[in-house]
Amino acid sequence: MGRGATKVAVSIPDDLYQTIEKIRKIRRRSRSAVVQDALRHWLHAQAQSARVREYEAGYRRRPESRREVKAAEAAAVRLLSSDDW
Repeated sequence: MGRGATKVAVSIPDDLYQTIEKIRKIRRRSRSAVVQDALRHWLHAQAQSARVREYEAGYRRRPESRREVKAAEAAAVRLLSSDDW
């Protein structure tokens, strides 16, 4: 069974339209494909931002202890001084 689609009408500034048209023609993409890609990218960025905010909030609730910081520093020194990387 195929996926449904909904048509939408949006207004964008003329300069943005011209830029998109030029690029999409070069890449042989439909307007729908370009808009779908842009929306997927935007949704992914929104989800990523939410994950970062959640991480930051967790870190503020429970920051690393001095012992954890020292352990991380020691591990970094060992890694950077080895030839394994």
